Amino acid sequence: MDRVAIIGASMTQFGKRDAWIRELLAEAGQEALTDAGISPDEVEHLYVSNMASGEFEGQTGVPNALAHDLAAMPAYTARIDQTSSSGGAGVYAAWQSVASGASDMTMLVGGEKMTHRSTAEATDVIASLTHPVEYKHGVTLPSFAGLTARLYLDTYDAPRESLGKVAVKNHKNGLDNPHAQFRKEVDLETVLDSPIVADPLRLYDFCPITDGSAALVFCPESVAREYTDDYVVVSGIGGATDTHVVHERADPTTMGGVVNSSEIAYEMADLDPEDVDVAELHDMFTILEFLQSEDLGFFEKGEGWKAVEEGVTDRDGELPINTSGGLKSKGHPLGASGVAQVYEIYKQLIGDAGKRQVDADVGLACNVGGFGNCVTTTIMESR
Repeated sequence: MDRVAIIGASMTQFGKRDAWIRELLAEAGQEALTDAGISPDEVEHLYVSNMASGEFEGQTGVPNALAHDLAAMPAYTARIDQTSSSGGAGVYAAWQSVASGASDMTMLVGGEKMTHRSTAEATDVIASLTHPVEYKHGVTLPSFAGLTARLYLDTYDAPRESLGKVAVKNHKNGLDNPHAQFRKEVDLETVLDSPIVADPLRLYDFCPITDGSAALVFCPESVAREYTDDYVVVSGIGGATDTHVVHERADPTTMGGVVNSSEIAYEMADLDPEDVDVAELHDMFTILEFLQSEDLGFFEKGEGWKAVEEGVTDRDGELPINTSGGLKSKGHPLGASGVAQVYEIYKQLIGDAGKRQVDADVGLACNVGGFGNCVTTTIMESR
C-alpha cells in the first residue's frame, strides 16, 4: 500500500476572532491549498472536523458550505464530530480516504467558533458530551480533572508544583508560536496563586475558550513526490474509546483510549515510544499531559511528573512535548485542536517551525475527546 503523505498545512490565528465558522474554515482551507500548491478542483474528498457549530452558532451544513466557499465542487464532503477529539478523528478519516484508494487528494479542515458564548454557556455545550447520568448531577470536565489530579498527586506523591510547571513550560513555548492565543510567559507563583477552579487545579491549569481553524492536505506518497520534496508520511494511526462513564474505570489515572490507540499506531508504524522525537499532547488540563505521557509509554506510570520537573519535556529536553504551546497556550477551538497538533508536528518534521524548531524525524500527536472517552493517536515521519 502506498504510504499516505501530508503535503500542505495551515493554521489560523487562535483566540477571539470576529469571523464566524464558515469564514474560519475557508481561511484555513485556502491557506492549505496554497501551501500544498494545488487548485481547489483537485480536492476529491473534503472533511470538516467540528464538534458543535449548530450548538454554538446555529450553523449546520458547514462541509457543503466550505466546498462552495473554496470552489472545491464537486468534492465529496462530510463533517467529522468526535467531541473534543474531532480533529484527530478527522485526521483518521482523511488518512482512511487516501489509504483506501478512494481519493488521491483529500483536505481536512477543522474549526470551532466559541468565544461569542459566555463561559457558562460554552462549558455547558462541552459538558453535554458526558454520560447523562453524570451530566444530570452537574459533572463537568473540569470537575473530572480536579478529582483525577488529586488522585494522581496523592497516589504518586507528586508535588502540586509539578502541575504548575506544565503550564509554565507550555506558555513559554507558546511565546514563539505566532498563531497562539496566549503569547506570554507565566511564572510558577502566578500559576499557583491563580483562582481555584476544581481543587487542586487553578485557572492556569486550564486551556482557554477559543476560535480558530487549521487544515491539512493528504495524498498518496507517489502523488506527493509530484508536488513537493517537503512532505511527511503518516506511518501509524490508531483510534480507541474508553468507558463513557468515567467513574466506572478501574484506575481513573489511566486513559485506556490513549493506551489502546497508541499501541495500534506504534504497531502500524513499526516504532516504539522511545523512537518518538517530539509530541503534541492534549493538555486541556495540565494533569492530562502527565496521564498521556505515561499512557503513551514515554514514561513509567506515576513518573510523568518527574520528567517535567527534570526538564525532559522542555523544548531543549530529551523529549519535547507541546512545542506549539499546547492547548494551554495555543488555545482549544474544539474541532481544530487535533488538526493543529498535526500541523505542529508537520512543521517540525519539515524543519519549518521557526523558533520552536527541534531536531526531529518522528513525531506523535494525541487528541483526546472528553476525559479520555475517545482518542486518536497519529505518528508521522519525515520523508
